Amino acid sequence: MMKLKSNQTRTYDGEGYKKRAACLCFRSESEEEVLLVSSSRHPDKWIVPGGGMEPEEEPNAAAAREVCEEAGVKGTLGRLVGVFENRERKHRTYVYVLIVTEVLEDWEDSVNIGRKREWFKIDEAIEVLQCHKPVQATYFQALQEGYLTSNGTPLAATIAGDLSPTYNINQSSVSGIR
Repeated sequence: MMKLKSNQTRTYDGEGYKKRAACLCFRSESEEEVLLVSSSRHPDKWIVPGGGMEPEEEPNAAAAREVCEEAGVKGTLGRLVGVFENRERKHRTYVYVLIVTEVLEDWEDSVNIGRKREWFKIDEAIEVLQCHKPVQATYFQALQEGYLTSNGTPLAATIAGDLSPTYNINQSSVSGIR
């Protein structure tokens, strides 16, 4: 199923969940620092870059496209961390690992909506996401637990309830893009 939004086409799975894709964008293969972007709705809050899948688009291609648009980075797409279900917002997100190899000076969302990006240590990223985007905070738990079953089939993480608490980041605690 598809639904038109003002500037994009939303795609849905057979159960009516919006199909999304995202990446945990790491500075290096050591996976110690991750890139988060400012929320378009709440510019003082941080999120994992990702968004809706286009019609006929594969999840891995959508994830790479979304991080280029939202975070202005390109890199080597790695493993699928898992498929995460948000019942409150009714979407399912395929989350991949991306090792950043190129950081663009200007990118689509920085030019169009003034989106920012920052590198975070993993524990800082979890803390920042925990209040504003708790489902996204679970991506890191899944990453640490090796979220795929032995046959490679992704498991779905389900989070329900109030997903709208707030958290304000202290800018001095975050290192800048280098």
